[in-house]
Amino acid sequence: MKLNELRDNPGATKKAKRIGRGPGSGKGKTAGRGIKGQKSRSGVAINAYEGGQMPLYQRLPKRGFTNPNRKNFAVVNLGLIQKFVEAGKLDAKAEITEDALVASGLVRRKRDGVRVLAKGDISSKLNISVTGASRAAVEAVEKAGGSLTVTGAAAAAE
Repeated sequence: MKLNELRDNPGATKKAKRIGRGPGSGKGKTAGRGIKGQKSRSGVAINAYEGGQMPLYQRLPKRGFTNPNRKNFAVVNLGLIQKFVEAGKLDAKAEITEDALVASGLVRRKRDGVRVLAKGDISSKLNISVTGASRAAVEAVEKAGGSLTVTGAAAAAE
């Protein structure tokens, strides 16, 4: 196969409909815009405009609040930590820190810290140190004979 023999699959590309190119084209004269009126003219942008009436999005009450200072944690489940330990990507004997989780590829980036959740089963005796953890995750690790220490703002709040 040569470069000049490359072709798209049949039916992969479709020709664009050429609008306003005479009566024989099927989309001539008014070009599918109908006759007269604001929308038949060019330069029209009337997305949420309601003819001078207060638009719906302005009439409805606004609710809620987005905290600009919120913490964004990288989330890890206990089941995944167990899987990585079994695969040999995490050392069960050494302390599992946030840096170790990033190095193993379990977490892409730390963000404001790593938070451990209790989804999945854990059987290894692990010593984990992270920024945050759910109460159930702490109980599950301790039940398996390990320890989960929480550092940072999450520990201060409790």
